[in-house]
Amino acid sequence: MTTAADTPHTVLIVEDEGLVRCDAAETLRDAGLDVLEAEDAEQALALVGGRSDIAVLFTDIDMPGDMNGLELARRVRRLHPDIRLLLTSGQMTPARGDLPADGGFIAKPYSPETMTRAVVRMLAWS
Repeated sequence: MTTAADTPHTVLIVEDEGLVRCDAAETLRDAGLDVLEAEDAEQALALVGGRSDIAVLFTDIDMPGDMNGLELARRVRRLHPDIRLLLTSGQMTPARGDLPADGGFIAKPYSPETMTRAVVRMLAWS
């Protein structure tokens, strides 16, 4: 499995399903990454606004509330263009033009290895 022990960047996971969020966070922590967690877009925006160490936003597209993951990614891109964006969904595969520039996508269900590789690849671009 790809490790990121040398990469001190922080990943913000935004996922409304608690078990999925916890599993993803544990996997990335085991790979040596610092991880923050949010259960919705509003929490994520508050974290992004209050920290300067977030390198990757890894967000589910399908979330309850007023803002889905695509809109969250667009807002984060406008406010913090240096944060890399990785999106996921088990319901849809967005068209390339729907993703923010340089944004990545992995379909659910994903393996821990697939997710870790995708996040590490995003970190390499930052």
